[in-house]
Amino acid sequence: MSIRHSLLMILAQGPCYGYQLRSEFDRRTGSTWPLNVGQIYNTLDRLVRDDLVTKASAPHDADPDSSQQTYYTITDAGKIEAEHWLATPVDSYSVSRDELAIKLAIAVTLPGVDAHAVIEHQREATRGAVDALSLTAEVREDARDASQFAEQLVTDSLFAHAEAELRWLDHVEAALTTAQSHGLVDAFPLNLTKPKRGRPATAASVNEAAIA
Repeated sequence: MSIRHSLLMILAQGPCYGYQLRSEFDRRTGSTWPLNVGQIYNTLDRLVRDDLVTKASAPHDADPDSSQQTYYTITDAGKIEAEHWLATPVDSYSVSRDELAIKLAIAVTLPGVDAHAVIEHQREATRGAVDALSLTAEVREDARDASQFAEQLVTDSLFAHAEAELRWLDHVEAALTTAQSHGLVDAFPLNLTKPKRGRPATAASVNEAAIA
């Protein structure tokens, strides 16, 4: 999730101050991604540093109650970056940063770890999430405004991801069982050999060191 670019897109609609940006972000995402004001201002500081946003005085039509606030205005460079973000597909698959996938990859290579138990614990949690999200979908009425539609969109995405995760866990468990039956999964200990030129040792080099 790019908070940076989301704030830029909101600022493209007009100058805002910090609390206003948080309110606008919540309103436009159905309050599905909680942000605190500290996150907002930290992000704004970086945007100002990168010349994508500037600090500004309150616009002439500002609410008198907020006239003492520090307003932020998007620059031309900020508008270009925001538009580029909207036009660029999200790349979620070139490098895996999926915590669950990495967790299971580590688990199957560690001595004494029951990877099947890890999978089952996750399956139970994911089933609970599917049930909760399904219940939410059942009691939810049709969206009556943009904020409710945004919330529905995110909830439906969470539900789809949870269902897909259950199917993936079933696949992983079946594949792990098959690999274990063929002796293809072999947990290996720490490699105590210093990698050459700072390169990480491969599994083959670890096994060679263990045999030696």
